[in-house]
Amino acid sequence: MCLCWGDAGRIKLRAGALGPYLDRVNLKFLGEVFVTLLVIVDPPGMVPVFLALTGTMAAKDRVRAGTQAVLLALGVIVGFAVAGQTLLDYLHVQLPALQGAGGLLLVLVALQLLTGKTDEPAEQGGTSNVALVPLGTPLLAGPGAIVATMLFVQRAEGFDEYLVIAIGILLVMITVWVVLRFSGVIVKLLRPAGIEVLTRIAGLLLAAIAVQLIADAVAAFVEMYAAAF
Repeated sequence: MCLCWGDAGRIKLRAGALGPYLDRVNLKFLGEVFVTLLVIVDPPGMVPVFLALTGTMAAKDRVRAGTQAVLLALGVIVGFAVAGQTLLDYLHVQLPALQGAGGLLLVLVALQLLTGKTDEPAEQGGTSNVALVPLGTPLLAGPGAIVATMLFVQRAEGFDEYLVIAIGILLVMITVWVVLRFSGVIVKLLRPAGIEVLTRIAGLLLAAIAVQLIADAVAAFVEMYAAAF
């Protein structure tokens, strides 16, 4: 594998047969995808909920539940990334409308993170049930992550940027799995106060992302209708 720096925040990455596809990876776009989805999913904020749902399980069952939840979330998000554009075309929904709706939705999620009024599901029995619902969806693959992914797909130009989105999603899911895998250690290190602080910071960042989405949607609508008239 050979790494060569390019221009405009890109890096040339050659890896044998994958060289033509990984020739120019936009690191800026990759960072945007990774940070946005990571803030929305909020792994530190997921730790208390995960432990509440799996606290009575054996360590092996807890790890399996976390793995199943991450795999389900990955499948749901990738599914919407692939079929989202087709669904939008079928419903005749334009990107600015999706941006505005996504921004409003993310505002609600951000307010929940900032105020600490997130709804923690009641404790359930059964590893599979907990892994599928509510851990896999809607907690990990929630509306916010789905909408954000669809917006990134809308913005992508060419296979290179689709690949960047896929890498970003995969990195986020790997991060979530690692956090859930070592959730017990994380709680001991950060303690409840530390997790609460990180959750508030995530809420603030998410609110900023939401406001930017709404502003972009309004600007796009103004430009669209100004050009029409």
